[in-house]
Amino acid sequence: MPEGTIRFTLNGRFVELPVAHHRLLRDFIREELGLTGTKGACEDGMCGSCTVHLDGLAVKSCLLLAVEADGHEITTIEGMARGDELHPIQQAFIDNFGFQCGYCTPGFIMTAAALIWDHPELEGEREIREALVGNICRCTGYTRIVASYVDAARRMRDLDGKDGSDG
Repeated sequence: MPEGTIRFTLNGRFVELPVAHHRLLRDFIREELGLTGTKGACEDGMCGSCTVHLDGLAVKSCLLLAVEADGHEITTIEGMARGDELHPIQQAFIDNFGFQCGYCTPGFIMTAAALIWDHPELEGEREIREALVGNICRCTGYTRIVASYVDAARRMRDLDGKDGSDG
């Protein structure tokens, strides 16, 4: 199997490793780098459980080859926290019980983060549900996920007003 070397930033850390050209980014992150927060479920980009950020954009890592990460910045759910302190979006999902089994939660958080950074004004339940349509939860009715999103967006707006951060 042909291999190449990829160089990219993962959760703020430079990575340089060989990778087979056919290797999916999701599998590379989980198996080669040991970051298991990025999940695989549907295998065809429909569920969102494998969502990561590629240069700040939410992407489904089961639809990308690892070689496509070359030269880019990737953030996984593990990279959202600052040391032992959870990201405000992660904390909002915990505080609002925006999960049940937790399998899909990393994908929802990664998608929510990108949406909040791009659309901080998004607050209506219908609009939020439409924005999160690429993520599937088989345990909940999405009510607590939407509440988590609303709280997370508020927390991010509050932070933005304090320190000018945008994600």
